[in-house]
Amino acid sequence: MKEGKGELKKRVVILGSTGSMGKQVLDVINKERERFEVVGLAGKSNLELLQKQAEEFSVPVVALADEEKAEKLRKRLKRREVYGGKKGIIEVAKFTPADLLICCIVGKVGLIPIIEAIKSGKNVALANKESLVIAGNILKNEAIRKRVKLFSLDSEEIAIFQCLEGYNIKDVEKIYLTASGGPFWKWKGNFEDITPAQALSHPRWKMGPKISLDSATLINKGLEVIETHYFFGIEIEKIKIIIHPDSIVHSLVEFIDGSILCQMGITDMRLPIHYILNYPERRRAPLPFLKLDTIRKISFEPPDFQKFPGLRLAYWAGKEEGTLPAVFSAADEVAVEAFLKRKIKFPQIVPLIEEVMKRHKILSNPSLEEILNADEWARKEAYQLLERGYL
Repeated sequence: MKEGKGELKKRVVILGSTGSMGKQVLDVINKERERFEVVGLAGKSNLELLQKQAEEFSVPVVALADEEKAEKLRKRLKRREVYGGKKGIIEVAKFTPADLLICCIVGKVGLIPIIEAIKSGKNVALANKESLVIAGNILKNEAIRKRVKLFSLDSEEIAIFQCLEGYNIKDVEKIYLTASGGPFWKWKGNFEDITPAQALSHPRWKMGPKISLDSATLINKGLEVIETHYFFGIEIEKIKIIIHPDSIVHSLVEFIDGSILCQMGITDMRLPIHYILNYPERRRAPLPFLKLDTIRKISFEPPDFQKFPGLRLAYWAGKEEGTLPAVFSAADEVAVEAFLKRKIKFPQIVPLIEEVMKRHKILSNPSLEEILNADEWARKEAYQLLERGYL
């Protein structure tokens, strides 16, 4: 903590600050500058935006994954430390003194910076669910070893976290993850005709392309099932998905006595961001409140595993554990990329992932190296299937 005017400022590092989630984190911090100080930022390749963020928030240390653009940024930000490449992202995560690191980097690329941040003694909030999916046990064990807090920055996970405060996970009968259903829950057309633009148009949440497309296939919710399994240490069989199109209830916990607790709030990711930034305090958020007297009904529906078969793959991966969740996540990234580039059609996303999973020989209790090897194998296998026209 750094002393500010009358109180200590929490020092924050944001990886993926130029993406959708990173920008929302900065928006929350901007409204409470007396509480927080941004001490490090990292982005992928958006030089102009990262420069603007660094100057606006007077950030002393920044990094761009694109090394060529990082060199250009270095010339523009002469009074700041500027790193480049994957190693540069790790430098910011590992060596920048901070109280909290928020990782908004999508996919596997965020895993190593997250591990290094934990090893350096930082509390870490993950808007990157893939890291928990592929290496949940490793991250949790390292956080315990270093005595730091590990948070998930999904609205559903934060809802569960709040419902469980003061309770033992052994007293939980079921956890219900709510899902909006994405853009195609009530879709009456042919899935073959779905375009990338349609798939990226989420009816409730403003998110980046990867998460938006995963929400369209409901694979995002499947990833959250595995994330919940590792994060809270609860059996896969006790985690249920429930469709809630209004996105008012952000998840529910049912206890062994039949009582059910839920967390409700506006449909805005800045609310859970505000909660995690201020934790363990609960402070007034500069956001609208949910108006209960305007809600006429709250409805839930069971998920359709036939219409959205990616959910079945997620439960399979979560139950098997080992290296299969890494393979599931990696194959999904390749399939998402292929669809967005119009190399495959929407209904071909899940079959590609499933074929890669079927071909994988699962390793139990894998090391970090074995997890990363499984991830690389899955990507190569998926690309080869696409090249051979398997679908």
